[in-house]
Amino acid sequence: MTRYDMLTETIARTLERGTTVVLAKGGHVTPLALDTLRERGVTLVRDGAVGDVEGLAPVAAPRRFAVGSDHTGLALRKAIRDHLRQRGLAVQEVGLDTPDPVDYPDIAGQVARLVARREADAGIVIDGAGLGSAIAANKIDGIRCAMCTDRTLARYAREHNGANVLALGATLVSTEAALAIVETWISTPMTEARYIRRLGKIQGLERTR
Repeated sequence: MTRYDMLTETIARTLERGTTVVLAKGGHVTPLALDTLRERGVTLVRDGAVGDVEGLAPVAAPRRFAVGSDHTGLALRKAIRDHLRQRGLAVQEVGLDTPDPVDYPDIAGQVARLVARREADAGIVIDGAGLGSAIAANKIDGIRCAMCTDRTLARYAREHNGANVLALGATLVSTEAALAIVETWISTPMTEARYIRRLGKIQGLERTR
């Protein structure tokens, strides 16, 4: 990650969308630069070195989504797909377009792999309760999937835990509530070095048995 002692609006406008930059200890960022960083979806890490965890923070402003569901989440998946596309975001759907039964681990695994391979910036998986899909998605290295039932959990999932996949339970939340959860989740960046550093420890757990 690139480090800066001073971040101005001019510099901020040259940064690639969705990247992460580090403000050196004692460094300064101008108010206009902060606005520009938010607009471009750039994650700003404010305090200290982040060690060897470069690339672990989720994309700050995801634009490419993989959205999958089993048969119980079909209607909610379509609602989320339409909502994201109306915002000009790209959506790759995973799952059948019919109510025929399908196994949630297959769908969650496909979505998780798309995110792990960086073919999607973020993923959303849906089944009846969301729990099974979260468990399945988290079996894929590099995936941090959180099942959220409200906007507070969605914010924590991103800001503190760096979740790159969101799990929803179609029988637990209304379409309106689900869309609010999605909006909070995708608009919350992970910015603090102490949180990002902890992702390195989570990554380490993936390598143990």
